Amino acid sequence: MIETSQLTKRYGDLIAVNHIDLKLKEGDVFGFIGPNGSGKTTTMRMIATLLQPDYGEAYVCGKSIYTHAQEIRRLVGFMPDFFGVYEDMTVVEYLEFFAAAYRVKPESRRKVVEEKLELVDMAFKRDAMVNQLSRGQTQRIGLARVMLHDPQVLLLDEPASGLDPRARIEIRNLLKRLGSMKKTVIVSSHILPELADVCTRVGMIEKGNLIVDGYVDEVMRKARQRILLHIRVKGETDKAAALLEQSDLVDSVNVTSTALIEAGLKPEVEDYSDIPQLLLEGGCRLTLFREEETNLETAFMELTKGLVQ
Repeated sequence: MIETSQLTKRYGDLIAVNHIDLKLKEGDVFGFIGPNGSGKTTTMRMIATLLQPDYGEAYVCGKSIYTHAQEIRRLVGFMPDFFGVYEDMTVVEYLEFFAAAYRVKPESRRKVVEEKLELVDMAFKRDAMVNQLSRGQTQRIGLARVMLHDPQVLLLDEPASGLDPRARIEIRNLLKRLGSMKKTVIVSSHILPELADVCTRVGMIEKGNLIVDGYVDEVMRKARQRILLHIRVKGETDKAAALLEQSDLVDSVNVTSTALIEAGLKPEVEDYSDIPQLLLEGGCRLTLFREEETNLETAFMELTKGLVQ
């Protein structure tokens, strides 16, 4: 659905996007992760045919951004991070105006608008003035707008930027729904928890370079240097820590101020099923034993260097 090859954009001496290769198929929800100024928006604008690359190629649904720009724009819904709304228009009027711009047939416009309002859970605001909506409601109306022509590809640039916690959760739920509809979605963000349970794939971009690209579980495995166990026992924490230090599987042991034992396993160790038995035989009573999860924030910190343009 989306394929880029050596996609590059320069502004004078600044390389905003540096030879990016990307391949997404139908149904992929791709989390584009990176700090502000890393090249996320520039990449998405080139894919949307709103910005001409200096080098490289991009295809959307098999069509080149150079030779089929108009066709691509009919296949893509692009939602920028900030967009204006027209005053003195109701939500329905606003969406019907854009439905006409997308060349939705007049007899179908009202039905299409109502369907998209239902999709983004905004039917209750259909007659409200569009310039009086909250930031979160405006974002949802913006998402409804780019869905009016039923695009196969969605490019969503920081869709949860500036939203309160409830609104961010609502946007995440909408993104999950889009994935189930088999839309190919690129969603950019620098707030990692927004993407953790939404995306099937993630890409990490730093200073214009795509340094990580893969399915979420693959990226997590790549980021995890070793397994870290969280262990708590009923009393005798020091005894349990001493037993762990004697194990051939354990590389480091740390006891926190809350009596939580953090046991880092040696890099090659994957099977640690003998450790609970070691503690039990040593007279320790386990109340907690679990592996620390690797999340997107951890992966990002492990795999990137903190470079900015």
